[in-house]
Amino acid sequence: MRMRVARIGITMVAGAATLAGALGVALHFTDAALEPVVLAASVAPYLMTGAVAGALGFAVCRRWIATAVAVGVVAAGVVTQAPLYVADGAGAGPELTVMQANLLFDGADPAAVVETVRAGAVDVLTVNELTRTAVTELGAAGLDTLLPHRYLAPGRTASGTGIWSRYPLSDTVEYDGYVLNQISATATVPELGPVSIYSVHPVPPVYGIAVWADELSRLGSVVRAAPADRPVIVGGDFNATHDHIRFRAIASGRFADATDQAGAGHLVTYPTDKRLPPLVGIDHILFAGAHATTVETVSLPGADHKALVARVVLHRR
Repeated sequence: MRMRVARIGITMVAGAATLAGALGVALHFTDAALEPVVLAASVAPYLMTGAVAGALGFAVCRRWIATAVAVGVVAAGVVTQAPLYVADGAGAGPELTVMQANLLFDGADPAAVVETVRAGAVDVLTVNELTRTAVTELGAAGLDTLLPHRYLAPGRTASGTGIWSRYPLSDTVEYDGYVLNQISATATVPELGPVSIYSVHPVPPVYGIAVWADELSRLGSVVRAAPADRPVIVGGDFNATHDHIRFRAIASGRFADATDQAGAGHLVTYPTDKRLPPLVGIDHILFAGAHATTVETVSLPGADHKALVARVVLHRR
């Protein structure tokens, strides 16, 4: 009797775990602009792992049809996540190092930011949540010496955005109609020529799902309008993960996420100011006409995001 009750209990738990896995797969593909759905999609990979437990539970209970269903859900989950772990060939060309950082207003330790730039020999830095105070403190810490060219749109709290570069910047643009600042510039890289650089920061979905979806869509149009005859770099806190279909729409066509290109797996960047470790990867660096060879996360004391540092090969056109 006890064995039968135990089997029923295991079966029920396995069923719930498999349903959680199936929900994770479904969330990866949905474009429903509903706050609970969008927020749940952020943790889709964690839900997908439930199907593994489901398959094991069903197998223990010798429920083979249910086991096969759970294994199918596991396979579907693997298909959605495997591209993050498979590196593509980079080819040859000039190399750059790009860093993306959310500074939490002026909370990030400026000395730590500058030391990360120095230690990583960073050539291009894109930042979000840039205040005027942070601009002053980063300059005092030596950032302007390492990266002497800059185009900045600082603001209060989360609105500020910036680009620092080792190379001269021109064609600077600030895009209207967004809650936070979105900017771009053109860097002139020796032996290569112009490289388009974008620093973006769409609002989080909790600000308003319709606004979040609209800003991601319009930012996709903005970066796709970048000249096709040169490499393009897009760094930002996208407030979206690999499992949000609206983000993948941007990281498609001639654009690709550095994490995907380098096969770096799930690089979680947020939050870093809680008791739990970071759970989601919402910071990204996208490339067109270029290919990331390595990508890593770097902790920034005082910030609530980890920074990303990508090493990239630029392709001549």
